[in-house]
Amino acid sequence: MKGTEAFQEILPLISDEPVIHANGFICRESFALKDREANFYMIGSMGLASSIGLGVAMCKPEKRVIIIDGDGNILMALGTLAMIAAEAPKNLIHVVIDNEVYESTGSQRSLSGKIKLEQVAKSSGYKNVLRIDKKEEIKDAFLKLKELTGPNFLLIKVEPCFDSSTGRVTHTPEEITERFMGAIT
Repeated sequence: MKGTEAFQEILPLISDEPVIHANGFICRESFALKDREANFYMIGSMGLASSIGLGVAMCKPEKRVIIIDGDGNILMALGTLAMIAAEAPKNLIHVVIDNEVYESTGSQRSLSGKIKLEQVAKSSGYKNVLRIDKKEEIKDAFLKLKELTGPNFLLIKVEPCFDSSTGRVTHTPEEITERFMGAIT
C-alpha cells in the first residue's frame, strides 16, 4: 500500500479530534487531502509531534487526541514513546506511517526495517498496539483503537512512494498555532 492510500483511508475517520502531524510528507499529505483547523502541522522540528501530542492529550483529557507520525520521526525521539507510556493518557492514539525511509530528504533507509516499532511501543508500555500491512485493515484497526482506553499505537506499513509534487503546508507556523489553539479550546 502507498502512503497516500493510508491517508485516504484514515483521514475520513477523523471527526473533531485534534491531530498532530509529523513534519515532511506526513503533514504535506494530510494538508493536501484534508486541511482543518484542528490539525497541527509540524514545520521542521523532526521527532517532536509525539511530544506535542502528549502535551495536548494531557491538557485536554476530555478530547481524543491523534498523532500521525512517521518512522523517521519516531526513531528521532524514541524516548518520547516511554514518556507517553509512563504518562498513560487514556485519550491518545499514536498512528505511525512506516515506509522504512526518510522520504522527504531523499529516501535514505531508516532503521524501521530492522527495528519493529510496534514492539518498541508495546515494550514501552502502550496499552494497545496494532500493526497493519493492508489498506483494507486500516478502518477497522483505527476505529477499534478509538474505542479503547489508551495510550494506543497503530503502525501502518507502507511502501516508500509519497508524491514529491504534493505541495507544502501554506500556513505559517503562527497561523497553524492560532488555528489549532482556537479549535481545541
